[in-house]
Order: sequence, then structure tokens, then C-alpha cells
Amino acid sequence: MNKIRAIQPDTLRRKVEDAVREAITSGVYAPGERLIERELCEGLGVSRASVREALRRLEAEKLVHTVPHRGPVVASISVEEARQLYALRAVLEGYAAQEFATQASDAAIAEFGAAAQHLREAAGSGNTDHVLRAKGILYDIMLSNCRNDLVCEILRGFYSRINLLRATSLMHPERLPHSLAEIDALVEAFQARDAAKAEHVARLHVINACAVALKQLSARTHQQTLDAVS
Repeated sequence: MNKIRAIQPDTLRRKVEDAVREAITSGVYAPGERLIERELCEGLGVSRASVREALRRLEAEKLVHTVPHRGPVVASISVEEARQLYALRAVLEGYAAQEFATQASDAAIAEFGAAAQHLREAAGSGNTDHVLRAKGILYDIMLSNCRNDLVCEILRGFYSRINLLRATSLMHPERLPHSLAEIDALVEAFQARDAAKAEHVARLHVINACAVALKQLSARTHQQTLDAVS
């Protein structure tokens, strides 16, 4: 009798998809960079069919864009598109925080506090991947306990695209201390069951992150324009 289950094709596909998504959102592949199927197959040790299916799904998330005569490339976000994403994220995340403050169990709030401490420790390591994962855990806890499935679905769809910008903005030396302080304020609001404060802090956190991300994106876009005409 077999003691281990065979890996199902769908499980393999998800693993390939997750690996490529993480490489994109962590900055291993830069916006506009080609995703060469052969290299992905060799790096991941999987078939071309698995890679193509993963790329199709990431294209649906708008993380990948197919360019004629070039093939799949990492998607780029314009300044205006980023502004719109952050604006809607601020509203929805504020709402999620407000609901979490009143609807979440004491255990969930304690879990959020522990995750916030883990985020601070990850930030101290200076490892961008660790910080992004720790930040992702925070959001998972809040969204899983705000009791609004539609808000969860929309925000989780945003996060993949926003992660194209988050790695640089979050780790910016002038932003990181303020980001951690805002998360600490959010923990305090949750512990006090203060929905109004939680909503305000969550929105402010996104607005401040947006300002840094847009500044960096504008600078990168300007440099790319200069490089193109030089």
C-alpha cells in the first residue's frame, strides 16, 4: 500500500505558478524583462507545458504580458494605474481593518500582534523576501477574519500587482520605520477594538506607501525614457 500520495498535475501547476509569481513580485525579474520558457523550465525542473500554463494564469493576474515577437514579459505598471490601485486599496483595506477590529476573535487579534512582531524582526534582517512574506501573513490574518469574502477576493487580486512596487517602497530606508510604526498603531487599535482608529490607520498606511511607490515609479519611468532616447 502506498504511504505517500502522488503529486497531482494541478498541485504541480500551482507550485510552478507560485514560484514564478514570487520571482516576479520579489524583483528577481524586473518589469519589462522577458520570461524565457526554456530558462524557466530548466530552473524549475518542469515541462514547458507546466510553465506555459503558469504563465497564462499569471497573465490573467496582469503580472505577465505577452508582447508580439517577444513572448511573455513581466508586466509594468504606469504611474496612473498605480495611483488608482492604491486609492482603491486604501478604501478597501480601511474597511477590512474596521471590520477586523469588531468582528475578529481575541485569538485572531493576538495572532495579528504576533505577526506584527515577526514583521519587525524580518525588517531587522534586511531581507526583502522575508519582509514581504511577513507582510503577506499580516494581510492574510486580517482578511481571513474581517468576515467579508468579496473584499478579501478583491484585495488579494490587487496584492500580486501591488507587489511589483511594494518591494522597493516597503524597504526604502525612509519608509520602513514609518511603516512599522503604522502597523504597531494598527495592532493597538485592534486590541482596543477601536474600529474608527483601525480604519484611519489602515488607510493612512496605504496612502503613505502610495506616496513612496509613486515617487519611485515616476523616477524609474523618467530614467527609462532618458535611456530610450540616449
